[in-house]
Amino acid sequence: MADDKFASTPAAYVYENPLTSTVRNTYRSFWEWRESLGLSNPGSFENINREFSRDVSLTNFMFTGMRAEWNKPISNSPIFQLSHQLSMGAQAMSPYTFSALYGTSKVFLQGTMENDGSLSARSNYRWNDSLITKTNAQMQTGQGMLSIENDCTGKDFTASLKAMNPSVIEGGIKGVFIASYLQSVTPSLALGLEAVWQRIAMNSSPEAWLSYGAKYKGSDWIASLQMQTESPQGSIVNSSYWRKLTDKVSVGADVSLEFAPGLGGPGSLMSGGLEKKGTASAAAKYEFRASTFRAQIDNKGRLSCLLEKTILPAIRVTFAGEMDHLKQQTKIGLGVSVEAMSEDLMEQAEKGGVQAPSVPF
Repeated sequence: MADDKFASTPAAYVYENPLTSTVRNTYRSFWEWRESLGLSNPGSFENINREFSRDVSLTNFMFTGMRAEWNKPISNSPIFQLSHQLSMGAQAMSPYTFSALYGTSKVFLQGTMENDGSLSARSNYRWNDSLITKTNAQMQTGQGMLSIENDCTGKDFTASLKAMNPSVIEGGIKGVFIASYLQSVTPSLALGLEAVWQRIAMNSSPEAWLSYGAKYKGSDWIASLQMQTESPQGSIVNSSYWRKLTDKVSVGADVSLEFAPGLGGPGSLMSGGLEKKGTASAAAKYEFRASTFRAQIDNKGRLSCLLEKTILPAIRVTFAGEMDHLKQQTKIGLGVSVEAMSEDLMEQAEKGGVQAPSVPF
């Protein structure tokens, strides 16, 4: 009786008419075909070359001077940890930094305070298995920064919306807004797009540009390509290659080309010329039983290496060195990290009694 009454309503006609049925069947067939491809998540557009940049490259690992870090885990579930870091002789690092970290399966919180009063805070919240909201705030003398990001991770795609220093209180919209999308189209190939819109101040004109990306995954290698259209910095093309030679050895290479308007003289913007810049680097990583060694060389003659050695389960020593052959300069860094875990937490970790939550880092 209920089905008969529904069939006679206008809503039933809208739902069951030939047009909507065709659209619904086409949509269902498309998703069935998409599932049959066996596509996997390709990662985010922002980290399209993460295999090179985070695995073998030394760009995010190098430091100079002396550094000492003391970590104190308070709890494994939820994760709660305190950290103190001292540094000396490093211009890019604060002499003293205190940080606290808290994490559950849904929430990740981290706060950092430096000796000069600078504050930073990170907050990630997992709404469900696919959607995470990330917030980052920084406060320094006379300036501050706020960014809000939403990442949607599907079975075969990743979409992201990000806003940096957004504001509407000055009679208009200003800030930096970034939207990106990376989609697997075959089991090996992923294609993506990133759009950026920014207005630094209300008395300046807004600027916008696009970036295109592709990522191809082989049996033991991954290659990526990014192309950024006209932006305030010019056009940029970046390509990277990463390969796992053995279980312990990984290698990679990265090439970046930048085309910016000339600043004057022959080949300047008035004559349609471009200023061309390029960088290239090659890196390797070797994993020993209790240590990891990384080395990198670039086209500017800089040779870098980094050795991480685990002396005891709670003590890790890091040595970094860089030699610039063209400038005749040498940089050296030495770091020590100590994890002061209590006996109760060590027993829990050894017995596996408490399982650490999957924190949305």
